[in-house]
Amino acid sequence: MSLVIERSSVETKSVEQSTTQARDIYDPQYDPLKDSSPGHGREYAPTYWIDTAGTIPKDDGPILADISTDVVIIGSGLTGLSTAIHLAQTYGVKATVLEANRVSWGCSTRNGGQAQCASGRLKRSQWIKRWGLPTALKMHQECVDGMETFKALIADIDCEPQHGGHLYIAHRDKVMPELEKEADLLRKTFNYDAEVLDADTVKRHYVNDQEAAGAMHEPEGIGIHAGKLAFGYLKKARELGVRIHPASPVLGWKTHKGIHYLQTPGGVVKAHSVGVCTGGYTSQGLHSELKNRLMPVLSNSMVTRPLTDNEVKACNFKTHQVITDTRVLRHYYRLLPDNRIQIGTRSAISGRQAPKQKYEDMLKQDLSRKFPALSNIDIDYSWWGWVDVSHDMMPRICQPDQSKSIFYALGYGGNGVMYSAQAGKRLAQWIAGEGALLDLPICTTPLPFPNVAEVVESQTFAPFRRLGQSFLYQWYQLKDEVL
Repeated sequence: MSLVIERSSVETKSVEQSTTQARDIYDPQYDPLKDSSPGHGREYAPTYWIDTAGTIPKDDGPILADISTDVVIIGSGLTGLSTAIHLAQTYGVKATVLEANRVSWGCSTRNGGQAQCASGRLKRSQWIKRWGLPTALKMHQECVDGMETFKALIADIDCEPQHGGHLYIAHRDKVMPELEKEADLLRKTFNYDAEVLDADTVKRHYVNDQEAAGAMHEPEGIGIHAGKLAFGYLKKARELGVRIHPASPVLGWKTHKGIHYLQTPGGVVKAHSVGVCTGGYTSQGLHSELKNRLMPVLSNSMVTRPLTDNEVKACNFKTHQVITDTRVLRHYYRLLPDNRIQIGTRSAISGRQAPKQKYEDMLKQDLSRKFPALSNIDIDYSWWGWVDVSHDMMPRICQPDQSKSIFYALGYGGNGVMYSAQAGKRLAQWIAGEGALLDLPICTTPLPFPNVAEVVESQTFAPFRRLGQSFLYQWYQLKDEVL
């Protein structure tokens, strides 16, 4: 595919200038279902990742004049940057990336830094139920290939990788039979070396999580520093000639004779193709193809002060690998390289509720329940962010309408750290005209609208919006802790 990039003769910002300063302060109450735009040059959320990532790499500044380009990527998170990297490396296409706020401002610098061998929230057994075994096997291979894509991308990025796999902890005795069944399926059907561990083995050889009734250990899983990963992607993309423009939200989008005109505060960007990679920060009004296709949900995360040697021993942390538990409203946590604990879980229902202290207090209680020795530990960082959940709990990397040169990669449901690398690779294939080669269901169908069957099967929230989500959270809490 031969693509020619046209640019305005009007100078924007020199590529050698420093990153644009934020125009607006961080908005802790932002809600993608309520607010028409995620902002204009807003500052980063106060995360551990941003505070410890070092100097923010240079970008290309905001759009300051009308420009023309062949490919625009909306969103400069891990997916958008991976797409731009793969377009440049594989197809020689130097995309223009538009970001509403600062580079990788959303999900990409607010997650838990857990790269797992998954692409959505459904288990392999659920894939078989939904699509049949042949397709489930191909989906599994896609995830395995995705881990290799991710490893290749981070090979020259100092993002503090913590290898060792993924420990999936049973938080109650009653879930162990199902965990054993899933592990057996992974080994025998998918040739994936999942191992079941009893409670004593988990507590003596991995971590003394007081809730652990056993666990499933899977071989693939890497913990990373989310800020250093995002900034590494940024540097890699710009070295390949990608232009990245922060403080350039898309305020209007018109298409005429197949050409897209994206209105930003500084000028109109004219493009032949558009890839949307906006994750949990996808506003309802961005484009009609995206309205009501996602249900963003909040996740809280916090990082403790560094643990003392005695505290590490009291918790018997003998692993740095990524850990999650089996709750529907799951916890994800690990011991960071500097001996801090990062832990996160689902949070408030709406953006307006998100800053309330009770959500941090609840997460502190969860931490102390797992590790009593940490019940009074100081919390150095606390933040929250939106997760892009699709209505059937699986992502989509596709061209939703074959008559329009619009593409998107969205809906990871909290498993985007690793799969965003592979999704960017697949989205680049779509944009470069090779989408017909992708025959997976997550590539051949658009993000679905919600229906009752998917609510039952996938435990999604969108049909009821915030009220229904509140009732469902109460049900999940009851199911996780009591029933």
